[in-house]
Amino acid sequence: MALALDRQHPVSAAADEGEIVKAATTALRQKRPLRNPRLKEAAEALKNNHAAESDRLLSKYLEKHPGDPSALHLQAETALKLGEKRRTLALLMECLERAPAYDGARFSYASTLYQLNRLDASLAQLEQLLAGDPPNVLYLGLKAAILTAMGRHRDSMHCRRQLAEGHPNSSELWVKYGHALRSVGERHAAIDAFQRAISLNPSCGSAWWSLADLKTWRFSEADISAMESRISRRETIGTDRTYLHFALGKAHADQKNFARSFDNYARANAGKRLTISYESDWLSMNVAKSKALFTRAFFEARPDFGSDSPEPIFIIGMQRAGSTLVEQILTSHSAIEATAELPDITLMAEHLGETIAREKGVDYPAVLGMLDGATLRRLGQDYLESTRFRRRPGLPFFIDKNPYNFLHLGLICLILPNARIIDVRRHPLGCCWSNFCANFEMGALFANRFNELGRAYADYVEFMAHFDAVLPGRVHRVFYEALVGNPEQEIRRLLAHLGLPFEHACLEFHTNTRAMNSVSSEQVRQPMSSESVAQWRNYEPWLGPLKAALGPVLDAYPGVPSFTS
Repeated sequence: MALALDRQHPVSAAADEGEIVKAATTALRQKRPLRNPRLKEAAEALKNNHAAESDRLLSKYLEKHPGDPSALHLQAETALKLGEKRRTLALLMECLERAPAYDGARFSYASTLYQLNRLDASLAQLEQLLAGDPPNVLYLGLKAAILTAMGRHRDSMHCRRQLAEGHPNSSELWVKYGHALRSVGERHAAIDAFQRAISLNPSCGSAWWSLADLKTWRFSEADISAMESRISRRETIGTDRTYLHFALGKAHADQKNFARSFDNYARANAGKRLTISYESDWLSMNVAKSKALFTRAFFEARPDFGSDSPEPIFIIGMQRAGSTLVEQILTSHSAIEATAELPDITLMAEHLGETIAREKGVDYPAVLGMLDGATLRRLGQDYLESTRFRRRPGLPFFIDKNPYNFLHLGLICLILPNARIIDVRRHPLGCCWSNFCANFEMGALFANRFNELGRAYADYVEFMAHFDAVLPGRVHRVFYEALVGNPEQEIRRLLAHLGLPFEHACLEFHTNTRAMNSVSSEQVRQPMSSESVAQWRNYEPWLGPLKAALGPVLDAYPGVPSFTS
């Protein structure tokens, strides 16, 4: 389907969202400019990535000028750069107590609350800011993100529409509005928004990729020529070029030109990897630490620890393994509600690492071995309370679909021993290839190089194999290929594990109209298909490095090889 750009939207001068945001940020800072030379020196140190030096200068300044709002705000920014979110929050609270009209500090406070998943509190701060400046792009953008995190997708969509209509020449704001429309199932309106973005800026890679990512979208020859023409231009650089290559990868795949498709996917991932900081050893080291700590004896010594609530259902595994499909099936059951890929467990782990672990001179997850039953029970209750606002009253179970919660499986088993855990697993080459040809906004830092991708998948399998050994039966595994091949049988097995009766609605999951913010949202709104099961085979001539990185994990699938301790 060609993009009838001239018919739908007249081309006008594009406005870069980055410039709009930069201008809004500058205007916010100019409301309270830094005039003191010492504060300017600290700000310059922070700007040059010398956060520790900035912190030292500010602490010295605040000794002589305690309570200076500008210094407190700047030190909060410094603390955030140092990864000390709770210290950031405390500094901003003190700043606002002394200067309630300090809008820049209030926006920083709202942003930090958002990062700490205190969404209601963050939204309250933003509403206060918006009362004085309703069209502010910074405030509306953060509000939209918060509403999405709260599961209020339609409200978020309205914010995105206000931003796009308020800045009608910004291609990126139209793209974001399109994503919001897509999340609530308004596919045709989303397509129109993406087309509007392309008409404003034909080099807008994110708009082309957003169309490709609809899965059912098919580009015409004219569209492909337009994208290739844009890539050939020297001025098309950075993210736009990367996104265009991702979109062309999908376009050529649809035409079964897999050599050209692979070439574009490879170029897209190479470009994206240049923007990512990732060390493969990080995941391997965390697996090794967890295996050393979480032994069978470790759990046997803690039989009655944690909250006894059976409410949470955790769906874990690698991204692109089919977790959204399993979530959609389960949330079609009358007893289960889906929430989102919740950050609560990850934030809890970060908090333990920043507080108790630091006090005791250990790291995470070693600190978990030092917590008593009362503390673990409180942590379980804290998780339930922090997630409660996302749920409707009356349903006994809810889903937390953060796939990387598998990294915190030990924490989950300690604080919520009665929670259900479902590991969704897909063929190593199928799962890894699906990661390679996806373009994630966040997460999956290992997805852009075959050696890192294969190693991450192997580390995940090793991690889960260890928990299968020390806590037999604790994790229920769903194999994507089996689910697609015999849906009713696998759904009945899954529901039996959860202690729930079979409901036919679970087979009709594609009729569930709930809003969702997932790259798989289009796929799970259609009947189940085996089309993607062996898609990787089209690219097998180029997958040698991935196979080598997967090692024995590939040959053993669906079993697992022996892992040395």
